[in-house]
Amino acid sequence: MTDRPICAVLDDYQDAALTSADWSSLKDRVEIRRFDKHLGDENSVAAELADCTIIVAMRERTGFPESLLKRLPRLRLLVTTGMRNRSIDLAAAKNLNITVSGTGAAGNPAAELAWAGLLAYIRKLPEEVANFRAGGPWQTGLGRSLQGRKLGVVGLGKLGRRMVGFGQAFGMDVCAWTRTDLASRAEALDIEPVTLPELFRTSDVITIQLSLVPETEGLISADLLGAMKSDAVFVNTSRGPIADEEALIAALQDKRIGGAVLDVFGQEPLPNDHPYRRLSNVLATPHIGYVTEENYRAYYSGAVENIQAWLDGTSLRELT
Repeated sequence: MTDRPICAVLDDYQDAALTSADWSSLKDRVEIRRFDKHLGDENSVAAELADCTIIVAMRERTGFPESLLKRLPRLRLLVTTGMRNRSIDLAAAKNLNITVSGTGAAGNPAAELAWAGLLAYIRKLPEEVANFRAGGPWQTGLGRSLQGRKLGVVGLGKLGRRMVGFGQAFGMDVCAWTRTDLASRAEALDIEPVTLPELFRTSDVITIQLSLVPETEGLISADLLGAMKSDAVFVNTSRGPIADEEALIAALQDKRIGGAVLDVFGQEPLPNDHPYRRLSNVLATPHIGYVTEENYRAYYSGAVENIQAWLDGTSLRELT
């Protein structure tokens, strides 16, 4: 037993939390309890964390709705990596006297992953690598080039702008739609502003670069997906619920579109029997867009700073 407050570090899948930052300043001040696997449903989370005063959450891997927060009577500081987390009920936390704080981040690794996934899919790298390792026939398929094709970017925030640059560097024609100031943003990037239906109808590659907010949930509808070219590729490394999952699965199963590159899903971890795990025209990764050494250093260094500040009676990067 210890009189020190217990700090739970959640969902540390790669066993990287304690090596990505210097936690030594907290050694005599808190008891660290690290969890390398997802704790599961709300009952399991509440049971495991009932005696914790501090929780460090990795993005939205574990959600904290009001119902769960009420079952954590000792919780006083909840640190989320990054400065935005829709899975935490901030109003409920405030009412329960729980401070919620965030951390910095390293930049644009999710855009890099989106482009890497697109290149891998369009050039059939997973199949060719697997065939190579298995000693199969030398060359098995025909990849495609991106040069001269049209890239449609949905969302022109920081990551969307990075995707525009990638497309231009690869010789693609780039068009875009965004929710605000479309004309001026497109002009600044020297790209074509289009309506969302036109983007889906004319693009060879469509990449989703939006935050998940009430206005974007389900934005990519069955009608939009149905307007895509038969060989167009859909890329989503933002958030799964932005797209109608049932409609996307149906389009992929029926091979009405060229394929999908996905790093985000409505339910994570994705169930083992989910169709995305079986479809040959899907290249999927387990939400690793933000999983880089640089990001983890920023996340966990910030978490240590937030905990130190809270123990000293102040707060850093508080979310409200």
